[in-house]
Amino acid sequence: MTKAMRRREGRTYPTPIYITPRVRTLLVLAVIAALVAILWLVPAVFTILVGGAALALILSFPVRLLEKVMRRRWALLVTLLGLVAAIAIALGIVIPILIDQLSALVASAPDIAKETQGLLQQVLRALREHGLLKGSPQEIISGLNQGVIDKAQGAARAVLGGLVGFVSSTISGIFEVFGMLFVGVYMLIDIRRFKAAYVKVVPLKYRRDALELWDSLGFSLSRYLTGVLVSLVEQGLLATIALWILGVPYAVVLGVWTAATAILPLIGSFLGAIPAVVLAFFVSPLTAVLTIVAYVVINQFDSNVVVPKVQGEALKVHPIIIFLAIVAGGSLGGLLGALLALPTVAVIRVMFDFLRERLRVAEVAA
Repeated sequence: MTKAMRRREGRTYPTPIYITPRVRTLLVLAVIAALVAILWLVPAVFTILVGGAALALILSFPVRLLEKVMRRRWALLVTLLGLVAAIAIALGIVIPILIDQLSALVASAPDIAKETQGLLQQVLRALREHGLLKGSPQEIISGLNQGVIDKAQGAARAVLGGLVGFVSSTISGIFEVFGMLFVGVYMLIDIRRFKAAYVKVVPLKYRRDALELWDSLGFSLSRYLTGVLVSLVEQGLLATIALWILGVPYAVVLGVWTAATAILPLIGSFLGAIPAVVLAFFVSPLTAVLTIVAYVVINQFDSNVVVPKVQGEALKVHPIIIFLAIVAGGSLGGLLGALLALPTVAVIRVMFDFLRERLRVAEVAA
């Protein structure tokens, strides 16, 4: 377009600044390095971004379902109202009950310890009578009690010494939660703008494939994360109801513990059942057996009905690969690595399917 044509249209255009491909590459690398430095120096930014993106992916699942019967704006509104209702129920009903039961559990801890000590004495006495134990049961229990007391004193000193840090971390955690909510809702509402920006970066002839990759990754991660959330809520709720029916004390606390441990694949269900079975045993041996049966039924219902219906084939990998991924993630990054192992497997699986259909080996002429 000539200068005269620009004047006739009454618009001004920026003067281009030409750079070499090498300078462009250096600029891109500098921007990437700056972003990595920010995320490394301020880890809260990384946590908020990852948590917000995960929340947006989870909320996009009901939005897609509601879009089949209503417009997107109404689907977004219904989904966000559901999120607000869930937060209100948690703050107004679940958390007060949880606090009351935790207080009661702490108050009854000495009685539980006495009953545990009596049961342990019976077991040790039986082992001593059969010649399987060296030393008296009283000596062994005294040693255990002293070890517990020492650990409790050390924990008390650590809590008192880090009280200021605890308060600070609590405030920081609340800020991060609100940051995740803000980022997640904003990403969900403006997802089409993010998608358009992503497509513009890709060369023109690859844009159709880039859109397919975007949809595949979003669909797979959305179904996986939604399945995890539904599974946690379902297992915690069913465990609470079952324990309440069986008469096991502190059913809400144990249900929340079940939901929290269920986030760990494969081993989470066993960890969640241990304290419930122990407390049920103090009610009666029959109650403990029924509690074990209840947890087995809940686990089978979750594995064979809930997760397949919600997640579908979001992972679509062999259970051995899932187990090895969890082991590898735990070895590399501890608990966080174990939690991120399966989302990483889901991304790798989508990328593998995407590249397998497109990569070709070009024959080089002699």
